[in-house]
Amino acid sequence: MPAKKPAKKAAKKKGDYDASSISVLEGLEPVRKRPGMYIGTTGPDGLHHMIWEIFDNSRDEAMGGFANRVEVTLLPDNYIRVVDNGRGIPVDVHKQTKVSALETIMTTLHAGGKFGGDESGYKVSGGLHGVGVSVVNALSTHTRVDVHKDGFQYMQEYNIGKAKAKVKKLGKTKHNGSIVVFQADPDIFPEIKFDWKRIVSHLRQQAYLVKGMRMTVIDARESEEKLDPKSIESKIYLADEHLSVPHETFYFEGGLKSLVSFNNHYQKPINKNIFYVEKQDVSPEVLTVEVALQYVDDISPRITAFANNIYNPEHGTHVTGFKTALTRTLNNYAKKGNFFSAKDKDTAFTGDDVLEGITAVISVKMPEIQFEGQTKAKLGSVEARSATEAVFGDAFNTFLEENPDDAKAIINKVIIAVKARKAAKAAKDSVLRKGALEGMSLPGKLADCQSRKAEDSEIFIVEGDSAGGSAKMGRDRKTQAVLPLRGKILNVERARIDKMLASEQIKNLVIALGTAIGDVFDVSKLRYHKIIIATDADVDGAHIRTLLLTLFFRYFRALIDEGYVYIAQPPLYKIQKGKDVRYAFTDEEKFDILKDMGEEVKEEVEENEDGEETEEVEDEVKKTSRVRIQRYKGLGEMNAEELAETTMNKENRILKQVTVEDAQNADKVFDILMGTDVTSRKSFIQSNAKMANLDI
Repeated sequence: MPAKKPAKKAAKKKGDYDASSISVLEGLEPVRKRPGMYIGTTGPDGLHHMIWEIFDNSRDEAMGGFANRVEVTLLPDNYIRVVDNGRGIPVDVHKQTKVSALETIMTTLHAGGKFGGDESGYKVSGGLHGVGVSVVNALSTHTRVDVHKDGFQYMQEYNIGKAKAKVKKLGKTKHNGSIVVFQADPDIFPEIKFDWKRIVSHLRQQAYLVKGMRMTVIDARESEEKLDPKSIESKIYLADEHLSVPHETFYFEGGLKSLVSFNNHYQKPINKNIFYVEKQDVSPEVLTVEVALQYVDDISPRITAFANNIYNPEHGTHVTGFKTALTRTLNNYAKKGNFFSAKDKDTAFTGDDVLEGITAVISVKMPEIQFEGQTKAKLGSVEARSATEAVFGDAFNTFLEENPDDAKAIINKVIIAVKARKAAKAAKDSVLRKGALEGMSLPGKLADCQSRKAEDSEIFIVEGDSAGGSAKMGRDRKTQAVLPLRGKILNVERARIDKMLASEQIKNLVIALGTAIGDVFDVSKLRYHKIIIATDADVDGAHIRTLLLTLFFRYFRALIDEGYVYIAQPPLYKIQKGKDVRYAFTDEEKFDILKDMGEEVKEEVEENEDGEETEEVEDEVKKTSRVRIQRYKGLGEMNAEELAETTMNKENRILKQVTVEDAQNADKVFDILMGTDVTSRKSFIQSNAKMANLDI
């Protein structure tokens, strides 16, 4: 008898998700040796990146139309739980690895549904090229995955990236989806402390990007229900249990339009109707472009960009295409509508003109995507530029034609920007020309350093002539320069360059830094690689510091991004007992020093005028004590020796480097604190009064 032919394998249906959808590229061993290569850092950014990696897989299911609900829960013992109602991770045996697809995905680097070219994998993916879940597993002490798929529930557990046993079939289920629970490894991460606000902010943003996805975040770390992170598989969605713990749910049908509205909450709109378009461009490949924008009564542009739902802080080709189309479309509309006077008929809007006061969000989704650099901060795909330019340009032109009132308001806004640009250029040229004619003469109040090497030089921006005098006497003349400011500088939040440069204080600072300002700003010409803001430890000092940070954030952002801006931390107290002299930077440090000196510190509980109890610690120690405590109210109260020893000496001083972890949130804080909306500012201050030391 002829041998039986092997049975033909059933044809794969479109959208099927099984082991054959998973591609394998290489092993997992390097992850624990060099975690920074895979998650960027083992600090707070890398720790939170672990959540984003697991979440991205669930979000990709929603982007593909296979899920509409995702839940992220913070659990006791530093566990994180991510759930989706997607297709469920495949559990059948993978032909290449000979183990289940689930184990392959969880224990093999570059294994995932993001490499296959068929219909079963992801057409559009935002994950880290398929490495995400295996990297998280490798950097976790314990991981558990529950899969609800095809009527059954499956489970597998792992320790430090290695499977404890084979995949178990637990029983029947009426659900579909995946549950991933992991516990970050303290041997990898020095501090495991998840930031609730940071997580909520990131996931809210993602909810805007996937229309119709219900996104829930739960903080069950202090839950009275005593949830056991290792055995909660029976509860698919914890939010359905009505837990009495902090939680947020986001669901946006408006997508990017809703995000623009959210970003402009504290702004006065110029065009009442928010522009929005979502459309596919099929040349040369299918690419989805989504753009929303609205102009507001402000001078700063706010452009947020995403590619496959990954935030691109450095923008990229899609933003280039958007800007090109925006400038061309507004120029054409203005000329067609005769918005220019006869003498200005040859005027053309520049890219900077049309960006003034714009709030825009640009998102592209494409199957083959390229980023510039490991961090995905900038999109490099060439196709994204032409697609965004074509889709947005056509739609925005139609918007202007169909909304003449909004179009007129936008054009008038841009014309004001043109006039301001010309005035600012004249003022700026005047400053630069003056500097050139005087051989770039530095401000008279600046005590410059001897070094001409920027990397060795630093400048102290101090408050008032008194502190300036002490700083000049106590500095290291070779490497330290001092520039005293007279009072509070101009609030530049809504000021143009011409008004700024009319301020002697700001003009002196610009010339001292050497970078120029505006479109001729050049960070390579910076004269000092440490710009140190040194103000008094009081309300006025904090205000001056905020004004300076506003100036740097709005007009010298590169100085912050490249790590050149610092805040000095002068001591609050000088404590002396005989020849033993010490300085305390906080009240707690003061009490520790007193105790170390053998002094008793009395604590007294008193009632304030509202009848509330307040705890105070007496500055006065025993009457017989020889301890002298001096409270510094300002830098000017220190003599040159004290200021040099505590605040300027590189061996002893404490400096805080100014960074911007979340540019969007920082932008919003500056809008509130330094803008014109008094009600919002008052509300913000009242809400954050107890957090006096704000990091932006």
